[in-house]
Amino acid sequence: GPNWEDDLAGGNTARADVNLQKIGQNIALDFHDIFMKYLPRLCNHCLNPACVAACPSGAIYKRDEDGVVLISQDVCRGWRHCVPACPYKKIYYNWQTNKAEKCVFCYPRLENGLPQICADTCVGRMRYVGVLLYDMDKVEAVASTENPQEIYDNMLDVLLDPHDPAVAKAAKEQGIPDNWIKAAKESPVFRLIKEWQIALPLHAEYRTVPMVWYVPPMSPILHKDAASVHFPEAEAMRIPVAYLAQIFSAGNEDVIRRVLNTLLDLRRYMQQRTRGEATTEFDTKYGEHTLYDMYRLLGIAKYRDRYRIPAGVNATQEEKRLHQGVGGFSDCAFGGCSGSAPSASGCNGCAGGGHE
Repeated sequence: GPNWEDDLAGGNTARADVNLQKIGQNIALDFHDIFMKYLPRLCNHCLNPACVAACPSGAIYKRDEDGVVLISQDVCRGWRHCVPACPYKKIYYNWQTNKAEKCVFCYPRLENGLPQICADTCVGRMRYVGVLLYDMDKVEAVASTENPQEIYDNMLDVLLDPHDPAVAKAAKEQGIPDNWIKAAKESPVFRLIKEWQIALPLHAEYRTVPMVWYVPPMSPILHKDAASVHFPEAEAMRIPVAYLAQIFSAGNEDVIRRVLNTLLDLRRYMQQRTRGEATTEFDTKYGEHTLYDMYRLLGIAKYRDRYRIPAGVNATQEEKRLHQGVGGFSDCAFGGCSGSAPSASGCNGCAGGGHE
């Protein structure tokens, strides 16, 4: 049956939450204000993966084709340094095979232009997959950011705009195929992360530069405000802004408020649009079609709109050389990359970021 403490608000497990401990006990755990959310977690296929650095046998690597982080079962010696190294706890030890295992991002499906099974079978249609172009030279600086609350903004700076002719030209010069560049321009993930900035990384303070991003959840109105509030402000929602900030923005509450207010504006905009009322204030603030495009992607997007995945790359030896980064790491990532690859062009790779 249901887990009482996790699913039915028993309370003891909630009070032991490490994210709650960071903000103190200033959180509503009374029944009428209790909240519940599910946070699907998978391997983030990071740009700076701790598991790759921790593996003494070199069994963990990033594929040149798409940057998926994999564990070579032939090379793995079962030393298990990768298990505690991953701050997201996404590597486990198989006691039957004496090998480490993890999410493989369904790379055989990606090679054929298909989304991962977890995304393909999501009945809530909450997952999006697409290509991101990024500047590998900036990853080290992001991972070295002293103030954790500045990491998110620095991560955005790593991601490049595929619509910029200079970026597209640099990507093509480095051997990234035209279909990947086209997919980057049509990527739903780019719009959610970079263009609209409503998707956030999970625990950016770990400095692994994860490439699975999340739109923070909205939650019901607090009981004390329910009678007088129709559209709550961020502070009137049951899930505290400070709590979400610990998870998605390294404690930066302003980022969470901005995202939640954008989502609230989206609801207000669609309400007024449905009623035939003027939406001038939103058009001025966000742009004439921005909120409606956001609604279509988040609310009624079809299969083709949520997944923009180019078919696999049949790279020549020269292209593989161009994609190869220093230290055995790849420049081109479908979900992440590690290492530092020198480049004067300003574009060092592509990443297909998963998004929830």
